[in-house]
Amino acid sequence: MSETATFPAAPIDTAHNAASPLRRLAGRIRDRPWRAAGIAAVLALLAFAWLSWALPISQALQPLPEPTLILLDRSGESFARRGAYKETPVDVRILPRHVRDAVLAIEDRRFYSHAGIDLRGVARAARHNATAGKVEQGGSTITQQLAKTSFLSSERTFRRKAQEALIATWLELRLDKNEILSRYLSSVYFGDGTYGLRAAARHYFDTTPEKLDLGQAAMLAGMIKAPSTLAPTDNLRGARARAQVVLRAMVEAGAITQEQADRARPARLRSGRADLPVGSYFADWVSPQAKNAFAADYGEVHVPTTLDPRLQALAEQVVRDGLRRGARDGVGQAALVAMRSNGEVLAMVGGGDYAKSAFNRVTQAQRQPGSTFKLFVYLAALRDGMTADSLVDDAPITLGDWTPQNYANRYAGPVALRDAFAQSSNVAAVRLTEQVGPRAVVRAARDLGIRSELANESTIALGVSETNLLEMTAAYASLGSQTGVVQPRGLMDIGDDDQPRESAAPALEPAERAALLDLLWSAVDHGTGKAARLSVPVFGKTGTTQENRDAMFIGLAGDIAVGVWLGNDDNTPMRGVTGGGLPAQMWSAFTAQAIGARALGAPPVATTRRHEPPRSSRWQKLRHRWFGKGKKRGRH
Repeated sequence: MSETATFPAAPIDTAHNAASPLRRLAGRIRDRPWRAAGIAAVLALLAFAWLSWALPISQALQPLPEPTLILLDRSGESFARRGAYKETPVDVRILPRHVRDAVLAIEDRRFYSHAGIDLRGVARAARHNATAGKVEQGGSTITQQLAKTSFLSSERTFRRKAQEALIATWLELRLDKNEILSRYLSSVYFGDGTYGLRAAARHYFDTTPEKLDLGQAAMLAGMIKAPSTLAPTDNLRGARARAQVVLRAMVEAGAITQEQADRARPARLRSGRADLPVGSYFADWVSPQAKNAFAADYGEVHVPTTLDPRLQALAEQVVRDGLRRGARDGVGQAALVAMRSNGEVLAMVGGGDYAKSAFNRVTQAQRQPGSTFKLFVYLAALRDGMTADSLVDDAPITLGDWTPQNYANRYAGPVALRDAFAQSSNVAAVRLTEQVGPRAVVRAARDLGIRSELANESTIALGVSETNLLEMTAAYASLGSQTGVVQPRGLMDIGDDDQPRESAAPALEPAERAALLDLLWSAVDHGTGKAARLSVPVFGKTGTTQENRDAMFIGLAGDIAVGVWLGNDDNTPMRGVTGGGLPAQMWSAFTAQAIGARALGAPPVATTRRHEPPRSSRWQKLRHRWFGKGKKRGRH
């Protein structure tokens, strides 16, 4: 029988055991140096992979900027500027020495001696900030700033800072110092939406970088630290004080003498660009169209638009007057849009005051159109074989638990479609929708350009599905077009101004179009839209939603369609305001003066002469009066 010897357990040295793996690793590295190099290489690769994740290293070093858009009205006058301003790049090798030295003295004095990361500058900034008790200096080099502005977001994290250092090293390997500085000066922000030294020289001093004097160069260099707060257009005193700091830094760096600094003249502003507003309702709407239509480039791109300055000023005045008159009745907002039957938007007012609210109630507000939507109900009925003289029962109706009612509970019994439309009978519209089916009404709306979501049920007859004023007005404008659906647009077709931009497929059959014009004329002649009557043929429709939350009038006169809306942004009811009241009056005021300005072309009724005319005797007399023998068209 064998026995196994046993020994008492040794005491456990916890600290020694915990450290022993590290000591063993250190010993192995000491014994085998090649392992140390391998471990370091692996760690470096892991670090590089971590920093490079989602790093846009393949991005172009200087992406082409979006151009500044100078929007021009129909007369060729500029009325708005959109986008950042950036001119062609500068070459630091041909700039005056004091322009280059002003930037280096205040931003990166050791630029030509470091390799993208200036450890000495970081230490110096840390000492200064510690002494000052706050962050006054930064340690980033110009190469790092270029890396940050060209490739990275503005988030302040260790990872982003590490990525910045990595890209800066990469830039130093790819480019020489003059190329880096040139790219930096060509893209750095100088306030007022201005990027790059060439754009800043033009914007603030109406000169070029090659002609900047010492005072101007010092001011621009000083702005780089805080361009939004040191822009001389808003803070000339602060910009000049900062320029003095730059001059002192140039003296300290040996770039200039104290005598030169003392002789430097304080820079004076002299902008080489027109002072234009950035935004307006029309400018906000048309700018995306312009960006898509014009290729990106440096400098400013002049974009001809369809805006008519006379009609725009008139529209703004009409909206102001309407809001003043409607204030006592709880009217808080108003909108107006006018367009030609080829889709050219001539005027757009999206609210009472753009400075207070840039929300565009023509294009962005989705509101119930009320009875203006009945145009599509009656189009569906015409397509179902009815005519303007067909009868419909204007009597109470109940569908399930829904009982639609006419305004003031007035009912006329069997009436012609023409009269039911003129008086905006709700129950007649519901009966027609029940007869043809909601899908037919939706199809009619789509055929005239309505793209908003529409309910596939009988309530659609009363305009409960939300749309916006622009697409509703364009649908009405389609009645003034002989070929297709009107697509609203704000850009002018250069050299082809009078050619309509419409869909290839006809929106309406000639007989449908003539019948709808008959209905719209009846609504204005002896219906709910009488307040919109003028001395020329008017074709329009009123719209009022439940509890007077929205009131609209949309109509055609000459070759333009105009839409007017009143309401409140919070959807609170107005007091007794209907589409046939103030909106129709505003429409009439605008259109009457537009006629006086000879802005209108031939009325759409002129095109119905080749087709079966409407059967109203008053219609026949009016048409004969305006389009009889010897009467010239298009002079209203």
